Amino acid sequence: MEELFEKFYKKIDSVSVDFKRSLHTRIKWKARLIGIKGARGVGKTTLLLQYIKANLPLDQRTLYISLDNIWFSENKLSDLTDAFVKQGGNYLFLDEVHKYPNWTQELKNIYDDYPELQVVFTGSSLLEILNSRADLSRRAVVYTLQGLSYREYLNLTQKRQLPEYTLDDLLNGHLSIAREINSVVKPLQFFNEYLRFGYFPFFREVPELYYHRLEEVINMTLEIELPLLRKVEVSYVPKLKQLLQIISESVPFIPNVSKLSERIGVNRTTFTSYLYFLQEANLTRNLYKNASGISLLQKPEKIYLENSNFQYALSPNHANAGSVRETFFANQLGYEHQVDFTDQGDFLIDRTYTLEIGGKTKSSKQISDVPNAFIAADNLEYGYGNKIPLWMFGLLY
Repeated sequence: MEELFEKFYKKIDSVSVDFKRSLHTRIKWKARLIGIKGARGVGKTTLLLQYIKANLPLDQRTLYISLDNIWFSENKLSDLTDAFVKQGGNYLFLDEVHKYPNWTQELKNIYDDYPELQVVFTGSSLLEILNSRADLSRRAVVYTLQGLSYREYLNLTQKRQLPEYTLDDLLNGHLSIAREINSVVKPLQFFNEYLRFGYFPFFREVPELYYHRLEEVINMTLEIELPLLRKVEVSYVPKLKQLLQIISESVPFIPNVSKLSERIGVNRTTFTSYLYFLQEANLTRNLYKNASGISLLQKPEKIYLENSNFQYALSPNHANAGSVRETFFANQLGYEHQVDFTDQGDFLIDRTYTLEIGGKTKSSKQISDVPNAFIAADNLEYGYGNKIPLWMFGLLY
């Protein structure tokens, strides 16, 4: 156990607390069992270490460990926990739980057997909390961490303190909000940077290797997490990579499931389930006619990549401007709102608002007879009426 504490202290010393994600303030940190899901590279580990560094005693009462540590090849989590509690441990942070076999059952036992212990765990966006054999849904409070919003990107890179706004704030008061934001920073100046390389926090580490790391995120999700956690056949992984490449060049991608399933070499049912898994893995964002109660067998009407950075990583010379705009919008709204396909406009939000996405000169002709309809227009500092600058939808979290 000593070596685990030593590695923990080395990690905590290297973490800065100058910038914190918006989720940091939303988590109810007093809960006994907390789960944080998210794609690779979005900052789950940093979130944990920042909370520990700012709020908890750095002594034998607190321990952070990653469950992909080779130490666990010969040791059990339950035994570690028992020893930790007997030495006065109160706060246990477990990273990468999906790398540890039977993690749900052991966490359930830890929760039941050690009421004095608080546990926070992180894992893949594919984590099965509800449907696992040891149902943790009644015990764990689970949060999802997404990549940086445009607001967070500006706060991080420009050292600002821009507040979060609700969707209603934007729809009903976007002009006054745009004035407030433009008085402290010029959002259009940095917007294209964000669309290209601002979604994953590691863009600051070695900028010239950013797209290489994005490809690693995609490859590891396809090659390791989907086969491990969703039993996707490894032989189909190259075809799924090819599918992502096609989506990255589309305007947007409207799937012909019959043709694509034949091309990949699986039946229609299996292929539709693979499309569902790609969204679960935060590689795509699928648009359905009714996003409530989506099933594995439901065909999406449109498919976007999960974020615009993926488009530039996969198709640096063929990323379509219209598709990039729509991908950004779906990504930022989809974090906390229901985003559905609609025949009129581009998106139906919360079954109430219709949004049409376009450039600066986009007219409202297509949605003129639609109630609660708005335009999200690119290359605008300020909006007017129902036309709202596209960048403003990056202020929601």
